[in-house]
Amino acid sequence: MPEAETLNCPMCGASASSEATRCEHCGARLATVACPSCFGMMFVGAKFCSHCGARAARTEIPADAVLRCPRCRLELNAVSVGNTNLRECPRCEGIWADTASLEQICADREKQAAVLGVATPLPKTEDVAEKVRYLPCPACDKLMNRVNFAHCSHVVVDVCRAHGTWFDRDELRRIVEFIRAGGLETARNREIAELEKRRRESSAAQIASSSGAGTLLPQSNYPDWDIGISAAAQFLKALFRR
Repeated sequence: MPEAETLNCPMCGASASSEATRCEHCGARLATVACPSCFGMMFVGAKFCSHCGARAARTEIPADAVLRCPRCRLELNAVSVGNTNLRECPRCEGIWADTASLEQICADREKQAAVLGVATPLPKTEDVAEKVRYLPCPACDKLMNRVNFAHCSHVVVDVCRAHGTWFDRDELRRIVEFIRAGGLETARNREIAELEKRRRESSAAQIASSSGAGTLLPQSNYPDWDIGISAAAQFLKALFRR
Protein backbone atom coordinates (compact mmCIF):
# COMPACT_ATOMS: atom_id res chain seq x y z
CA MET A 1 0.00 0.00 0.00
CA PRO A 2 1.40 3.46 -0.86
CA GLU A 3 3.03 5.41 1.94
CA ALA A 4 0.58 8.29 1.43
CA GLU A 5 -2.26 6.05 2.67
CA THR A 6 -0.54 4.98 5.90
CA LEU A 7 0.63 8.32 7.33
CA ASN A 8 -1.16 9.69 10.36
CA CYS A 9 -1.30 13.03 12.11
CA PRO A 10 0.98 12.90 15.19
CA MET A 11 -1.51 15.07 17.13
CA CYS A 12 -4.92 13.48 16.47
CA GLY A 13 -4.08 10.26 14.63
CA ALA A 14 -6.17 11.07 11.54
CA SER A 15 -4.93 9.68 8.24
CA ALA A 16 -3.12 12.12 5.97
CA SER A 17 -1.54 12.25 2.54
CA SER A 18 2.25 12.43 2.41
CA GLU A 19 1.79 15.63 0.36
CA ALA A 20 -0.31 17.34 3.04
CA THR A 21 1.36 20.00 5.17
CA ARG A 22 -1.47 20.37 7.70
CA CYS A 23 -3.97 17.97 9.20
CA GLU A 24 -7.44 18.45 7.72
CA HIS A 25 -9.00 17.46 11.06
CA CYS A 26 -7.05 19.28 13.77
CA GLY A 27 -4.98 21.76 11.77
CA ALA A 28 -1.65 20.51 13.16
CA ARG A 29 1.39 21.04 11.00
CA LEU A 30 2.43 17.82 9.27
CA ALA A 31 5.42 18.76 7.14
CA THR A 32 8.35 21.14 7.27
CA VAL A 33 11.41 21.88 5.12
CA ALA A 34 13.87 19.45 6.66
CA CYS A 35 15.97 17.99 3.83
CA PRO A 36 19.50 19.46 3.80
CA SER A 37 20.09 18.21 0.27
CA CYS A 38 17.08 19.25 -1.84
CA PHE A 39 15.22 21.43 0.73
CA GLY A 40 12.08 19.40 0.17
CA MET A 41 9.26 19.25 2.71
CA MET A 42 9.27 16.19 4.94
CA PHE A 43 6.51 14.65 7.04
CA VAL A 44 7.03 15.33 10.73
CA GLY A 45 8.98 12.42 12.22
CA ALA A 46 10.26 11.15 8.87
CA LYS A 47 13.97 10.30 8.90
CA PHE A 48 14.60 10.37 5.16
CA CYS A 49 13.46 12.72 2.39
CA SER A 50 10.87 11.23 0.03
CA HIS A 51 12.23 13.39 -2.81
CA CYS A 52 15.95 12.54 -2.72
CA GLY A 53 16.50 10.06 0.13
CA ALA A 54 18.73 12.32 2.25
CA ARG A 55 18.55 12.12 6.03
CA ALA A 56 16.55 14.87 7.73
CA ALA A 57 18.56 17.64 9.38
CA ARG A 58 16.48 20.50 10.75
CA THR A 59 16.97 22.53 13.91
CA GLU A 60 15.07 25.49 15.29
CA ILE A 61 17.55 28.26 16.15
CA PRO A 62 17.30 31.64 17.92
CA ALA A 63 16.42 34.54 15.63
CA ASP A 64 18.84 37.46 15.59
CA ALA A 65 16.12 39.83 14.34
CA VAL A 66 12.36 39.84 13.81
CA LEU A 67 11.43 39.26 10.17
CA ARG A 68 7.85 38.91 8.97
CA CYS A 69 6.38 36.79 6.19
CA PRO A 70 5.70 38.99 3.15
CA ARG A 71 2.43 37.13 2.57
CA CYS A 72 1.03 36.30 6.00
CA ARG A 73 2.84 38.99 8.02
CA LEU A 74 3.55 36.41 10.73
CA GLU A 75 6.98 36.34 12.34
CA LEU A 76 9.31 34.03 10.42
CA ASN A 77 10.88 31.14 12.32
CA ALA A 78 14.66 30.84 12.21
CA VAL A 79 15.74 27.33 11.22
CA SER A 80 18.94 25.57 10.30
CA VAL A 81 18.53 22.97 7.54
CA GLY A 82 21.82 21.12 7.32
CA ASN A 83 24.42 23.91 7.37
CA THR A 84 22.08 26.52 5.88
CA ASN A 85 20.27 29.11 7.98
CA LEU A 86 16.83 30.08 6.66
CA ARG A 87 13.63 31.78 7.77
CA GLU A 88 10.34 29.94 7.39
CA CYS A 89 6.71 31.00 7.65
CA PRO A 90 4.74 28.71 9.98
CA ARG A 91 1.52 29.32 8.03
CA CYS A 92 2.25 29.38 4.27
CA GLU A 93 5.55 27.41 4.44
CA GLY A 94 7.38 30.06 2.41
CA ILE A 95 11.16 30.37 2.79
CA TRP A 96 13.36 33.46 3.10
CA ALA A 97 17.02 33.02 2.13
CA ASP A 98 19.41 35.92 2.57
CA THR A 99 21.90 36.66 -0.20
CA ALA A 100 24.81 34.77 1.38
CA SER A 101 22.72 31.67 2.09
CA LEU A 102 21.29 31.54 -1.43
CA GLU A 103 24.72 31.93 -3.01
CA GLN A 104 26.02 29.05 -0.89
CA ILE A 105 23.03 26.86 -1.80
CA CYS A 106 23.60 27.53 -5.51
CA ALA A 107 27.35 26.97 -5.35
CA ASP A 108 27.04 23.68 -3.42
CA ARG A 109 24.34 22.28 -5.73
CA GLU A 110 26.26 23.29 -8.83
CA LYS A 111 29.24 21.32 -7.55
CA GLN A 112 26.92 18.33 -7.18
CA ALA A 113 25.73 18.82 -10.77
CA ALA A 114 29.34 18.81 -11.97
CA VAL A 115 30.08 15.59 -10.08
CA LEU A 116 26.93 13.85 -11.31
CA GLY A 117 27.51 15.01 -14.87
CA VAL A 118 23.87 14.39 -15.73
CA ALA A 119 21.64 17.15 -17.06
CA THR A 120 17.91 16.52 -17.15
CA PRO A 121 15.41 19.25 -18.02
CA LEU A 122 13.28 20.66 -15.23
CA PRO A 123 9.61 20.07 -16.12
CA LYS A 124 7.79 23.27 -16.96
CA THR A 125 4.85 23.83 -14.66
CA GLU A 126 1.53 24.97 -16.04
CA ASP A 127 0.97 28.69 -15.79
CA VAL A 128 -1.72 29.47 -13.26
CA ALA A 129 -3.65 32.67 -13.93
CA GLU A 130 -3.45 34.81 -10.82
CA LYS A 131 -3.27 38.46 -9.96
CA VAL A 132 0.34 39.56 -9.64
CA ARG A 133 1.13 40.75 -6.15
CA TYR A 134 4.40 42.43 -5.30
CA LEU A 135 5.62 41.44 -1.86
CA PRO A 136 7.51 43.53 0.70
CA CYS A 137 11.03 42.46 1.67
CA PRO A 138 11.06 40.93 5.19
CA ALA A 139 14.23 42.91 5.97
CA CYS A 140 13.58 46.43 4.61
CA ASP A 141 9.84 46.31 3.75
CA LYS A 142 10.45 47.66 0.23
CA LEU A 143 8.58 45.94 -2.60
CA MET A 144 10.59 43.13 -4.16
CA ASN A 145 11.08 42.37 -7.86
CA ARG A 146 9.48 39.28 -9.40
CA VAL A 147 12.14 37.38 -11.34
CA ASN A 148 12.18 34.16 -13.34
CA PHE A 149 15.16 32.60 -11.57
CA ALA A 150 18.10 32.42 -14.01
CA HIS A 151 15.66 33.65 -16.68
CA CYS A 152 14.93 30.07 -17.78
CA SER A 153 13.97 28.03 -14.68
CA HIS A 154 10.19 28.62 -14.95
CA VAL A 155 10.25 29.44 -11.22
CA VAL A 156 9.30 33.05 -10.47
CA VAL A 157 10.72 34.24 -7.14
CA ASP A 158 10.59 37.53 -5.24
CA VAL A 159 13.94 39.29 -4.93
CA CYS A 160 15.29 42.12 -2.82
CA ARG A 161 18.67 42.91 -4.36
CA ALA A 162 20.01 44.17 -1.04
CA HIS A 163 18.80 41.43 1.31
CA GLY A 164 17.66 38.14 -0.22
CA THR A 165 15.04 36.07 -1.99
CA TRP A 166 11.59 34.84 -1.02
CA PHE A 167 10.50 31.36 -2.12
CA ASP A 168 6.87 30.32 -1.91
CA ARG A 169 6.17 26.78 -0.76
CA ASP A 170 8.31 24.19 -2.58
CA GLU A 171 9.98 26.75 -4.87
CA LEU A 172 13.40 26.35 -3.26
CA ARG A 173 13.32 22.60 -3.89
CA ARG A 174 12.44 23.25 -7.55
CA ILE A 175 15.35 25.69 -7.84
CA VAL A 176 17.69 23.04 -6.43
CA GLU A 177 16.41 20.56 -9.04
CA PHE A 178 17.03 23.16 -11.74
CA ILE A 179 20.63 23.74 -10.61
CA ARG A 180 21.40 20.03 -10.29
CA ALA A 181 20.13 19.56 -13.84
CA GLY A 182 22.81 21.99 -15.03
CA GLY A 183 20.45 24.95 -15.20
CA LEU A 184 22.85 27.61 -13.91
CA GLU A 185 25.58 26.58 -16.32
CA THR A 186 23.09 26.62 -19.20
CA ALA A 187 21.81 30.04 -18.16
CA ARG A 188 25.36 31.36 -17.85
CA ASN A 189 26.26 30.12 -21.34
CA ARG A 190 23.13 31.73 -22.78
CA GLU A 191 23.99 35.01 -21.06
CA ILE A 192 27.53 34.98 -22.45
CA ALA A 193 26.27 34.15 -25.94
CA GLU A 194 23.73 36.98 -25.80
CA LEU A 195 26.36 39.47 -24.61
CA GLU A 196 28.73 38.37 -27.36
CA LYS A 197 25.93 38.82 -29.92
CA ARG A 198 25.30 42.35 -28.64
CA ARG A 199 29.02 43.11 -28.79
CA ARG A 200 29.23 41.98 -32.42
CA GLU A 201 26.12 43.95 -33.39
CA SER A 202 27.41 47.08 -31.64
CA SER A 203 30.80 46.71 -33.29
CA ALA A 204 29.22 46.27 -36.71
CA ALA A 205 27.00 49.31 -36.19
CA GLN A 206 29.95 51.47 -35.14
CA ILE A 207 32.02 50.30 -38.11
CA ALA A 208 29.16 51.05 -40.50
CA SER A 209 28.58 54.52 -39.04
CA SER A 210 32.25 55.52 -39.06
CA SER A 211 33.28 53.96 -42.39
CA GLY A 212 35.44 51.27 -40.87
CA ALA A 213 36.80 53.22 -37.89
CA GLY A 214 34.56 51.73 -35.27
CA THR A 215 35.70 50.44 -31.91
CA LEU A 216 34.29 47.88 -29.50
CA LEU A 217 32.27 48.92 -26.51
CA PRO A 218 34.29 49.10 -23.28
CA GLN A 219 34.68 45.70 -21.62
CA SER A 220 33.24 47.17 -18.42
CA ASN A 221 29.81 47.10 -20.04
CA TYR A 222 29.80 43.31 -19.71
CA PRO A 223 29.87 41.06 -16.63
CA ASP A 224 33.41 40.19 -15.53
CA TRP A 225 33.15 36.44 -16.11
CA ASP A 226 36.13 34.72 -14.52
CA ILE A 227 36.79 31.06 -15.22
CA GLY A 228 38.36 30.80 -11.76
CA ILE A 229 35.00 31.48 -10.09
CA SER A 230 32.09 29.06 -10.13
CA ALA A 231 29.30 29.74 -12.58
CA ALA A 232 26.92 30.02 -9.61
CA ALA A 233 28.88 32.81 -7.94
CA GLN A 234 29.36 34.67 -11.21
CA PHE A 235 25.83 34.29 -12.45
CA LEU A 236 24.21 35.34 -9.18
CA LYS A 237 26.04 38.66 -9.39
CA ALA A 238 24.31 39.45 -12.67
CA LEU A 239 21.12 37.43 -12.11
CA PHE A 240 18.90 40.17 -10.72
CA ARG A 241 20.46 43.27 -12.27
CA ARG A 242 17.88 43.56 -15.04
